[in-house]
Amino acid sequence: MTNSPIASKAVPCRRIGTGPLHHFFGYYNKSNWDASGRYLLANQVPMMDADLTPDLVAEVGFFDLHDSDSYFSLGQTTAWNWQMGCQLQWLDGMPGHQFIYNVRTANKASFYPGFGSCIYNVDTKQVRQLPLPIYVAAPNSRYALCVDYRRLYITHETIGYGEHGPPRAMPHAPGDDGIHYMDLASGESHLLLSYRSLREFHPRVSMDRAIHWVSHIEINPASSRILFLHRWTERVKDETCFLHRLITVNPDGTDMRLLECSDHPLPQLADDFDPSAVGTFDYEKSEYQISHPLWMDDSHIIVWGPHNGEIHYHLYEDSEGGEVRVIGRDVLTENGHMTFSPTNKRWLLSDTYPDAATSQRILFLFDMESGLRHDLGSFYTDPDLRKENRCDLHPRWSRDGNQACIDSVHELQRQMYVLDVSHIVGTGGRTAVASNTRIFDKF
Repeated sequence: MTNSPIASKAVPCRRIGTGPLHHFFGYYNKSNWDASGRYLLANQVPMMDADLTPDLVAEVGFFDLHDSDSYFSLGQTTAWNWQMGCQLQWLDGMPGHQFIYNVRTANKASFYPGFGSCIYNVDTKQVRQLPLPIYVAAPNSRYALCVDYRRLYITHETIGYGEHGPPRAMPHAPGDDGIHYMDLASGESHLLLSYRSLREFHPRVSMDRAIHWVSHIEINPASSRILFLHRWTERVKDETCFLHRLITVNPDGTDMRLLECSDHPLPQLADDFDPSAVGTFDYEKSEYQISHPLWMDDSHIIVWGPHNGEIHYHLYEDSEGGEVRVIGRDVLTENGHMTFSPTNKRWLLSDTYPDAATSQRILFLFDMESGLRHDLGSFYTDPDLRKENRCDLHPRWSRDGNQACIDSVHELQRQMYVLDVSHIVGTGGRTAVASNTRIFDKF
Protein backbone atom coordinates (compact mmCIF):
# COMPACT_ATOMS: atom_id res chain seq x y z
CA MET A 1 0.00 0.00 0.00
CA THR A 2 1.37 3.40 -0.96
CA ASN A 3 1.04 6.54 1.13
CA SER A 4 -2.02 8.75 0.63
CA PRO A 5 -3.35 7.10 -2.54
CA ILE A 6 -6.26 9.13 -3.92
CA ALA A 7 -7.79 8.71 -7.36
CA SER A 8 -10.46 10.87 -8.99
CA LYS A 9 -13.21 9.03 -10.82
CA ALA A 10 -15.83 10.68 -13.03
CA VAL A 11 -19.10 8.95 -12.24
CA PRO A 12 -22.61 9.31 -13.69
CA CYS A 13 -24.69 11.54 -11.43
CA ARG A 14 -28.29 12.54 -11.88
CA ARG A 15 -30.72 14.66 -9.95
CA ILE A 16 -33.85 12.91 -8.75
CA GLY A 17 -36.98 14.98 -9.27
CA THR A 18 -37.76 18.14 -11.20
CA GLY A 19 -39.72 21.31 -10.62
CA PRO A 20 -39.58 24.05 -8.03
CA LEU A 21 -40.01 21.93 -4.87
CA HIS A 22 -37.12 20.68 -2.75
CA HIS A 23 -36.36 17.11 -1.70
CA PHE A 24 -34.12 15.48 0.87
CA PHE A 25 -33.86 12.32 2.94
CA GLY A 26 -31.66 13.24 5.86
CA TYR A 27 -29.27 10.90 7.57
CA TYR A 28 -26.64 8.53 6.22
CA ASN A 29 -27.36 5.51 8.41
CA LYS A 30 -29.96 3.69 6.32
CA SER A 31 -30.80 3.13 2.67
CA ASN A 32 -33.70 5.11 1.25
CA TRP A 33 -34.13 2.51 -1.55
CA ASP A 34 -36.70 -0.21 -0.89
CA ALA A 35 -35.60 -3.85 -1.18
CA SER A 36 -36.62 -4.02 -4.87
CA GLY A 37 -34.70 -0.86 -5.80
CA ARG A 38 -37.80 0.79 -7.25
CA TYR A 39 -38.88 3.28 -4.56
CA LEU A 40 -36.63 6.00 -3.11
CA LEU A 41 -37.90 7.55 0.13
CA ALA A 42 -37.78 11.35 0.41
CA ASN A 43 -39.28 14.37 2.14
CA GLN A 44 -40.63 17.18 -0.03
CA VAL A 45 -40.72 20.82 1.10
CA PRO A 46 -41.41 24.15 -0.66
CA MET A 47 -38.16 25.82 0.46
CA MET A 48 -34.43 25.08 0.54
CA ASP A 49 -33.88 26.75 3.88
CA ALA A 50 -36.03 27.85 6.81
CA ASP A 51 -35.90 28.12 10.56
CA LEU A 52 -37.85 25.16 11.83
CA THR A 53 -41.09 25.74 13.72
CA PRO A 54 -43.53 23.15 15.13
CA ASP A 55 -45.99 23.98 12.34
CA LEU A 56 -43.65 23.60 9.37
CA VAL A 57 -44.91 20.76 7.14
CA ALA A 58 -42.85 18.28 5.16
CA GLU A 59 -44.44 15.87 2.70
CA VAL A 60 -43.53 12.21 3.19
CA GLY A 61 -43.29 9.89 0.20
CA PHE A 62 -41.03 8.39 -2.42
CA PHE A 63 -39.79 8.67 -5.97
CA ASP A 64 -40.84 5.82 -8.26
CA LEU A 65 -37.66 5.14 -10.24
CA HIS A 66 -39.66 2.96 -12.65
CA ASP A 67 -42.07 5.80 -13.42
CA SER A 68 -39.88 8.65 -14.65
CA ASP A 69 -38.80 9.43 -11.07
CA SER A 70 -42.29 10.65 -10.23
CA TYR A 71 -42.74 11.75 -6.62
CA PHE A 72 -45.69 10.37 -4.69
CA SER A 73 -46.69 12.15 -1.49
CA LEU A 74 -48.15 9.65 0.97
CA GLY A 75 -48.39 11.69 4.14
CA GLN A 76 -47.27 14.78 6.02
CA THR A 77 -45.31 15.47 9.16
CA THR A 78 -44.29 18.41 11.34
CA ALA A 79 -41.84 16.23 13.34
CA TRP A 80 -38.66 16.66 11.34
CA ASN A 81 -35.38 18.54 11.03
CA TRP A 82 -32.98 19.26 8.20
CA GLN A 83 -30.33 16.78 9.38
CA MET A 84 -32.40 13.65 9.93
CA GLY A 85 -35.66 14.42 8.20
CA CYS A 86 -38.47 12.56 10.02
CA GLN A 87 -36.46 9.35 10.49
CA LEU A 88 -37.98 7.80 7.37
CA GLN A 89 -36.97 4.15 7.00
CA TRP A 90 -38.17 1.01 5.28
CA LEU A 91 -39.36 -1.90 7.44
CA ASP A 92 -37.83 -4.78 5.53
CA GLY A 93 -38.92 -7.38 8.07
CA MET A 94 -42.61 -6.62 7.50
CA PRO A 95 -44.57 -8.00 4.53
CA GLY A 96 -44.85 -5.94 1.38
CA HIS A 97 -43.63 -2.34 1.24
CA GLN A 98 -43.92 -0.60 4.60
CA PHE A 99 -42.04 2.36 6.04
CA ILE A 100 -42.08 4.31 9.30
CA TYR A 101 -41.64 7.99 10.13
CA ASN A 102 -42.16 10.44 12.99
CA VAL A 103 -45.20 12.70 13.41
CA ARG A 104 -46.77 15.07 15.91
CA THR A 105 -49.98 13.80 17.45
CA ALA A 106 -52.87 14.98 19.61
CA ASN A 107 -52.08 12.28 22.15
CA LYS A 108 -51.19 14.13 25.33
CA ALA A 109 -51.19 10.91 27.37
CA SER A 110 -48.16 9.33 25.67
CA PHE A 111 -44.78 9.29 27.38
CA TYR A 112 -43.66 12.08 25.03
CA PRO A 113 -46.90 14.08 24.70
CA GLY A 114 -47.63 15.30 21.19
CA PHE A 115 -45.11 13.02 19.44
CA GLY A 116 -45.41 9.57 17.88
CA SER A 117 -44.68 7.67 14.70
CA CYS A 118 -46.62 6.17 11.78
CA ILE A 119 -46.22 3.02 9.71
CA TYR A 120 -47.42 3.40 6.11
CA ASN A 121 -48.24 0.32 4.03
CA VAL A 122 -47.63 1.17 0.36
CA ASP A 123 -49.58 -1.87 -0.86
CA THR A 124 -52.76 -1.37 1.22
CA LYS A 125 -52.49 2.41 1.77
CA GLN A 126 -53.18 1.79 5.45
CA VAL A 127 -51.59 3.95 8.17
CA ARG A 128 -50.94 2.70 11.69
CA GLN A 129 -49.95 5.11 14.45
CA LEU A 130 -47.52 4.25 17.26
CA PRO A 131 -47.25 6.09 20.61
CA LEU A 132 -43.54 7.03 20.55
CA PRO A 133 -41.31 8.78 18.01
CA ILE A 134 -38.54 6.48 16.84
CA TYR A 135 -34.82 7.04 16.43
CA VAL A 136 -34.12 3.80 14.56
CA ALA A 137 -35.99 0.60 13.70
CA ALA A 138 -34.34 -2.79 14.02
CA PRO A 139 -33.43 -4.52 10.73
CA ASN A 140 -35.84 -7.34 11.62
CA SER A 141 -38.60 -4.72 12.04
CA ARG A 142 -39.67 -6.15 15.39
CA TYR A 143 -38.75 -3.18 17.55
CA ALA A 144 -37.60 0.43 17.45
CA LEU A 145 -35.57 2.55 19.85
CA CYS A 146 -37.03 5.87 20.90
CA VAL A 147 -35.88 9.08 22.59
CA ASP A 148 -37.27 12.45 23.61
CA TYR A 149 -36.68 14.82 20.69
CA ARG A 150 -37.57 17.72 22.98
CA ARG A 151 -34.46 16.89 25.02
CA LEU A 152 -32.42 16.73 21.82
CA TYR A 153 -33.76 20.16 20.81
CA ILE A 154 -32.28 21.56 24.03
CA THR A 155 -29.00 19.66 24.03
CA HIS A 156 -28.31 19.37 20.28
CA GLU A 157 -30.86 21.48 18.44
CA THR A 158 -29.75 20.27 15.01
CA ILE A 159 -31.30 16.83 15.59
CA GLY A 160 -34.25 17.74 17.86
CA TYR A 161 -37.89 18.80 17.48
CA GLY A 162 -39.03 22.08 19.00
CA GLU A 163 -42.33 23.08 20.56
CA HIS A 164 -44.29 26.31 20.80
CA GLY A 165 -43.05 28.56 23.58
CA PRO A 166 -39.71 28.50 25.38
CA PRO A 167 -37.91 25.16 25.78
CA ARG A 168 -38.99 23.26 28.85
CA ALA A 169 -36.61 22.61 31.73
CA MET A 170 -35.05 19.17 31.52
CA PRO A 171 -33.59 17.23 34.46
CA HIS A 172 -29.92 16.53 33.83
CA ALA A 173 -29.89 12.76 34.28
CA PRO A 174 -33.37 11.45 35.13
CA GLY A 175 -34.01 7.89 36.15
CA ASP A 176 -37.33 7.67 34.28
CA ASP A 177 -36.17 8.69 30.79
CA GLY A 178 -33.51 7.65 28.32
CA ILE A 179 -33.65 5.09 25.51
CA HIS A 180 -37.04 3.38 25.16
CA TYR A 181 -37.71 0.03 23.49
CA MET A 182 -40.97 -0.07 21.48
CA ASP A 183 -42.51 -3.20 19.99
CA LEU A 184 -43.52 -2.33 16.42
CA ALA A 185 -46.37 -4.83 16.29
CA SER A 186 -48.14 -3.81 19.50
CA GLY A 187 -46.76 -0.33 20.22
CA GLU A 188 -45.95 -1.40 23.77
CA SER A 189 -42.81 0.17 25.19
CA HIS A 190 -40.53 0.20 28.20
CA LEU A 191 -37.45 2.10 29.35
CA LEU A 192 -34.34 0.28 28.17
CA LEU A 193 -31.65 2.55 29.64
CA SER A 194 -32.09 5.65 31.78
CA TYR A 195 -29.88 8.72 31.76
CA ARG A 196 -29.19 8.10 35.43
CA SER A 197 -27.90 4.61 34.68
CA LEU A 198 -25.64 6.03 31.97
CA ARG A 199 -24.25 8.67 34.32
CA GLU A 200 -23.53 5.95 36.89
CA PHE A 201 -21.86 3.64 34.33
CA HIS A 202 -18.08 4.23 34.60
CA PRO A 203 -18.80 7.77 35.91
CA ARG A 204 -16.58 10.78 35.21
CA VAL A 205 -16.28 13.97 37.27
CA SER A 206 -17.29 16.01 34.21
CA MET A 207 -20.74 14.36 34.33
CA ASP A 208 -21.71 15.69 37.75
CA ARG A 209 -23.14 19.08 36.68
CA ALA A 210 -23.82 18.21 33.05
CA ILE A 211 -27.01 17.47 31.16
CA HIS A 212 -27.00 14.04 29.46
CA TRP A 213 -28.46 12.70 26.22
CA VAL A 214 -27.90 10.00 23.60
CA SER A 215 -27.59 10.11 19.82
CA HIS A 216 -26.44 7.97 16.88
CA ILE A 217 -28.38 4.94 18.09
CA GLU A 218 -27.78 2.04 15.69
CA ILE A 219 -28.78 -1.64 15.65
CA ASN A 220 -26.59 -4.36 14.16
CA PRO A 221 -27.77 -6.40 11.14
CA ALA A 222 -28.87 -9.32 13.34
CA SER A 223 -30.95 -6.93 15.49
CA SER A 224 -29.13 -8.42 18.50
CA ARG A 225 -26.88 -5.55 19.59
CA ILE A 226 -27.23 -1.77 19.94
CA LEU A 227 -24.65 1.01 19.78
CA PHE A 228 -25.10 4.64 20.76
CA LEU A 229 -23.21 7.77 21.74
CA HIS A 230 -23.67 8.95 25.31
CA ARG A 231 -23.06 12.70 25.41
CA TRP A 232 -23.01 15.26 28.20
CA THR A 233 -22.14 18.93 28.64
CA GLU A 234 -22.47 21.94 30.92
CA ARG A 235 -22.79 24.31 27.93
CA VAL A 236 -25.35 23.16 25.38
CA LYS A 237 -24.90 26.20 23.14
CA ASP A 238 -21.25 25.36 22.42
CA GLU A 239 -20.78 21.99 20.73
CA THR A 240 -17.03 22.03 21.36
CA CYS A 241 -17.96 21.47 25.02
CA PHE A 242 -19.71 18.21 24.26
CA LEU A 243 -18.16 15.08 25.78
CA HIS A 244 -18.66 11.66 24.25
CA ARG A 245 -18.68 7.92 24.89
CA LEU A 246 -19.26 5.02 22.50
CA ILE A 247 -21.33 2.31 24.23
CA THR A 248 -22.98 -0.96 23.17
CA VAL A 249 -25.73 -2.95 24.88
CA ASN A 250 -28.15 -5.83 24.28
CA PRO A 251 -31.78 -5.04 23.33
CA ASP A 252 -32.85 -6.14 26.82
CA GLY A 253 -30.45 -3.68 28.49
CA THR A 254 -27.89 -6.28 29.58
CA ASP A 255 -24.15 -6.55 28.86
CA MET A 256 -23.43 -2.82 28.48
CA ARG A 257 -19.88 -2.18 27.22
CA LEU A 258 -17.82 1.01 27.10
CA LEU A 259 -15.77 1.01 23.90
CA GLU A 260 -14.41 4.57 23.97
CA CYS A 261 -14.52 7.72 26.09
CA SER A 262 -13.22 11.14 24.97
CA ASP A 263 -13.61 12.99 28.26
CA HIS A 264 -11.10 15.86 28.20
CA PRO A 265 -10.39 19.28 29.76
CA LEU A 266 -12.74 22.05 28.63
CA PRO A 267 -11.15 25.51 28.65
CA GLN A 268 -14.29 26.64 26.80
CA LEU A 269 -16.13 26.60 30.13
CA ALA A 270 -14.26 29.73 31.19
CA ASP A 271 -16.56 32.70 31.80
CA ASP A 272 -14.88 34.79 29.11
CA PHE A 273 -15.22 32.17 26.34
CA ASP A 274 -17.23 33.35 23.33
CA PRO A 275 -19.16 30.45 21.70
CA SER A 276 -20.12 32.72 18.78
CA ALA A 277 -16.48 32.59 17.71
CA VAL A 278 -16.79 28.86 17.01
CA GLY A 279 -17.11 28.08 13.29
CA THR A 280 -20.04 26.07 11.92
CA PHE A 281 -17.95 22.93 11.43
CA ASP A 282 -15.32 23.37 14.17
CA TYR A 283 -17.16 20.85 16.32
CA GLU A 284 -17.21 18.24 13.55
CA LYS A 285 -13.46 18.68 13.10
CA SER A 286 -12.55 18.56 16.80
CA GLU A 287 -9.75 16.20 17.77
CA TYR A 288 -11.98 14.87 20.57
CA GLN A 289 -15.12 14.27 18.54
CA ILE A 290 -16.65 10.78 18.52
CA SER A 291 -19.19 10.73 15.74
CA HIS A 292 -21.05 8.79 13.07
CA PRO A 293 -20.61 5.24 14.40
CA LEU A 294 -22.15 2.47 12.33
CA TRP A 295 -22.07 -1.31 12.37
CA MET A 296 -19.88 -2.91 9.71
CA ASP A 297 -21.31 -6.31 10.65
CA ASP A 298 -22.75 -7.86 13.81
CA SER A 299 -19.59 -7.39 15.87
CA HIS A 300 -17.55 -4.50 14.40
CA ILE A 301 -18.20 -0.74 14.43
CA ILE A 302 -16.71 1.98 12.22
CA VAL A 303 -16.48 5.44 13.80
CA TRP A 304 -14.61 8.73 13.57
CA GLY A 305 -12.97 9.42 16.90
CA PRO A 306 -9.89 9.43 19.11
CA HIS A 307 -8.15 6.32 20.43
CA ASN A 308 -4.80 6.18 22.19
CA GLY A 309 -4.22 9.86 21.58
CA GLU A 310 -4.89 9.83 17.81
CA ILE A 311 -8.09 10.62 15.92
CA HIS A 312 -8.90 8.56 12.82
CA TYR A 313 -11.51 6.38 11.24
CA HIS A 314 -11.38 3.49 13.71
CA LEU A 315 -12.82 -0.01 13.46
CA TYR A 316 -13.83 -1.35 16.88
CA GLU A 317 -14.46 -4.90 17.93
CA ASP A 318 -17.60 -4.94 20.07
CA SER A 319 -15.94 -5.95 23.33
CA GLU A 320 -14.35 -4.04 26.19
CA GLY A 321 -10.62 -4.11 25.54
CA GLY A 322 -11.23 -5.53 22.05
CA GLU A 323 -9.16 -4.76 18.98
CA VAL A 324 -9.29 -1.21 17.61
CA ARG A 325 -7.85 -0.74 14.14
CA VAL A 326 -7.05 2.48 12.26
CA ILE A 327 -8.70 2.62 8.82
CA GLY A 328 -7.01 4.68 6.07
CA ARG A 329 -4.47 6.36 8.37
CA ASP A 330 -3.00 8.69 5.72
CA VAL A 331 -6.07 8.87 3.48
CA LEU A 332 -9.15 9.28 5.67
CA THR A 333 -7.96 12.29 7.61
CA GLU A 334 -11.19 14.08 8.56
CA ASN A 335 -14.66 13.39 9.89
CA GLY A 336 -17.34 12.03 7.58
CA HIS A 337 -20.55 10.01 7.28
CA MET A 338 -19.40 6.48 6.58
CA THR A 339 -21.20 3.26 5.62
CA PHE A 340 -20.07 -0.07 4.22
CA SER A 341 -21.53 -1.51 1.03
CA PRO A 342 -24.45 -3.84 1.80
CA THR A 343 -23.05 -6.40 -0.65
CA ASN A 344 -19.26 -6.12 -0.20
CA LYS A 345 -17.59 -4.82 2.98
CA ARG A 346 -14.50 -4.02 0.92
CA TRP A 347 -16.13 -0.70 0.00
CA LEU A 348 -16.62 2.19 2.41
CA LEU A 349 -18.71 5.16 1.23
CA SER A 350 -18.16 8.51 2.96
CA ASP A 351 -17.79 12.27 2.59
CA THR A 352 -16.09 15.30 4.10
CA TYR A 353 -17.35 18.49 5.68
CA PRO A 354 -16.96 21.71 3.66
CA ASP A 355 -13.49 23.08 3.13
CA ALA A 356 -13.22 26.39 4.99
CA ALA A 357 -11.77 28.21 1.97
CA THR A 358 -13.79 26.74 -0.91
CA SER A 359 -17.01 25.46 0.73
CA GLN A 360 -16.53 22.26 -1.26
CA ARG A 361 -17.26 18.79 0.12
CA ILE A 362 -15.79 15.57 -1.24
CA LEU A 363 -17.77 12.39 -1.81
CA PHE A 364 -15.61 9.27 -2.01
CA LEU A 365 -15.28 5.51 -1.87
CA PHE A 366 -12.49 3.87 0.14
CA ASP A 367 -11.17 0.45 -0.82
CA MET A 368 -10.50 -1.47 2.40
CA GLU A 369 -8.28 -3.97 0.52
CA SER A 370 -6.01 -1.67 -1.46
CA GLY A 371 -6.20 1.47 0.70
CA LEU A 372 -7.12 3.51 -2.40
CA ARG A 373 -9.60 6.38 -2.06
CA HIS A 374 -11.75 7.12 -5.09
CA ASP A 375 -13.01 10.72 -5.06
CA LEU A 376 -16.38 10.74 -6.82
CA GLY A 377 -17.15 14.44 -6.85
CA SER A 378 -16.81 17.80 -5.11
CA PHE A 379 -20.02 19.59 -4.14
CA TYR A 380 -20.42 23.25 -3.21
CA THR A 381 -22.47 24.27 -0.20
CA ASP A 382 -23.71 27.72 0.74
CA PRO A 383 -21.44 28.93 3.59
CA ASP A 384 -24.32 31.03 4.95
CA LEU A 385 -26.26 27.91 5.97
CA ARG A 386 -26.10 27.45 9.74
CA LYS A 387 -25.71 24.28 11.82
CA GLU A 388 -29.45 23.75 12.10
CA ASN A 389 -30.29 24.19 8.41
CA ARG A 390 -27.13 22.96 6.68
CA CYS A 391 -27.22 20.22 4.06
CA ASP A 392 -24.61 17.50 4.54
CA LEU A 393 -24.16 14.99 1.73
CA HIS A 394 -25.06 12.05 4.00
CA PRO A 395 -24.31 9.38 1.34
CA ARG A 396 -26.48 6.24 1.32
CA TRP A 397 -26.04 2.97 -0.57
CA SER A 398 -28.53 1.31 -2.89
CA ARG A 399 -29.41 -2.23 -1.85
CA ASP A 400 -27.36 -3.78 -4.68
CA GLY A 401 -24.25 -1.76 -3.84
CA ASN A 402 -24.13 -0.17 -7.31
CA GLN A 403 -25.35 3.36 -6.49
CA ALA A 404 -25.15 6.07 -3.87
CA CYS A 405 -27.72 8.73 -3.02
CA ILE A 406 -26.85 12.12 -1.52
CA ASP A 407 -28.58 15.33 -0.45
CA SER A 408 -26.97 18.48 -1.83
CA VAL A 409 -27.50 22.22 -2.37
CA HIS A 410 -24.85 22.76 -5.05
CA GLU A 411 -27.54 23.85 -7.57
CA LEU A 412 -28.97 26.31 -5.04
CA GLN A 413 -31.81 23.91 -4.32
CA ARG A 414 -31.99 21.17 -1.69
CA GLN A 415 -32.22 18.07 -3.86
CA MET A 416 -31.30 14.39 -4.01
CA TYR A 417 -28.80 12.93 -6.47
CA VAL A 418 -27.97 9.35 -7.43
CA LEU A 419 -24.46 8.38 -8.49
CA ASP A 420 -23.58 5.18 -10.34
CA VAL A 421 -20.45 3.63 -8.78
CA SER A 422 -20.81 0.16 -10.32
CA HIS A 423 -17.74 0.51 -12.54
CA ILE A 424 -15.63 1.19 -9.43
CA VAL A 425 -16.99 -1.45 -7.09
CA GLY A 426 -17.07 -4.01 -9.89
CA THR A 427 -20.48 -5.42 -9.14
CA GLY A 428 -21.57 -5.23 -12.76
CA GLY A 429 -25.05 -4.53 -14.08
CA ARG A 430 -24.64 -0.83 -14.71
CA THR A 431 -27.92 0.97 -14.11
CA ALA A 432 -29.31 2.90 -17.06
CA VAL A 433 -29.27 6.62 -16.38
CA ALA A 434 -31.74 9.29 -17.39
CA SER A 435 -31.16 12.03 -19.93
CA ASN A 436 -30.21 14.58 -17.28
CA THR A 437 -27.18 12.50 -16.23
CA ARG A 438 -23.91 14.41 -16.10
CA ILE A 439 -20.37 13.11 -15.77
CA PHE A 440 -18.69 15.38 -13.26
CA ASP A 441 -15.82 15.98 -10.95
CA LYS A 442 -16.90 19.24 -9.31
CA PHE A 443 -20.03 21.32 -8.83
